[in-house]
Amino acid sequence: MLDLFPEAEKPVEIVPARKLVAKAAALYAAPSDHFQTRPADELRLGFDGIAGDFHAGSTRRSGGREPWYPRGTEMRNERQISIVALDELAIVAERMSLAEIKPEWIGANLVIEGVPNLSMLPPGTLLFFKGGVTIKVDAQNGPCRIAGRSIAEHAEMADIEAGALLFPKAAKRLRGVVAWVEKPGTIRAGEEISVRVPEQWIYQA
Repeated sequence: MLDLFPEAEKPVEIVPARKLVAKAAALYAAPSDHFQTRPADELRLGFDGIAGDFHAGSTRRSGGREPWYPRGTEMRNERQISIVALDELAIVAERMSLAEIKPEWIGANLVIEGVPNLSMLPPGTLLFFKGGVTIKVDAQNGPCRIAGRSIAEHAEMADIEAGALLFPKAAKRLRGVVAWVEKPGTIRAGEEISVRVPEQWIYQA
């Protein structure tokens, strides 16, 4: 039978925007010459990211995550801030047969408590800090061998290279997210964060 009114599109499920209340459990900054971070009581954030941090800057050079550009192409820096959750790092540590993975080993700047499945926060999620700072999530942070090697070395794994290779597999979708500064200012350890997860749409099969 001829369908005179075929569907123009597949059905779409709209997931409404929602708000969560979280906390900046710990803060870290990296020296300008190394990606590993150190604990800090507060962080000064400008439009270029964390002042003096290894990943600060309005632009960065493309790498393996951007195969559509020649390596080293100057591009917008949407990776100014690395955000992780301790519950997710505990899962990764268990998968790697380690007692723990410390956030600073993998260059994290911010540990957030109160957000379930932190690594699954969608792009565009806004983090409103009580003191007035706003940062915006860009994407999941894909685990890499550089961070894996740092973990293996700090944890004194017997086979450093094997540890470096294991981390990308063990930390898939558990490495946290990267974000950039939308509204600058100073954030402090223990500060309350209002998390606004944007409306999302999903095509149905």
